[in-house]
Amino acid sequence: MKRTPEEKLLNPRPGSKIAEARDFGIDLTQLAANLRYTPAERIKRNDAAANSMIKLAEAVKKAKLREKQSSL
Repeated sequence: MKRTPEEKLLNPRPGSKIAEARDFGIDLTQLAANLRYTPAERIKRNDAAANSMIKLAEAVKKAKLREKQSSL
């Protein structure tokens, strides 16, 4: 019987590239969980994460600028 992609990720065959990735330290449970979403949901979640990172980078940049200005 053919295994699902989730089964392959959670129980990789010894010596497979997936097992190699797991042994390297890649969290395959996160990949498996992501496969439970539809492609549209994955895109939406990726966009939200990317937007959060942009906002974080902007906040860090502003904080550094304020810190620099207050030290003058």
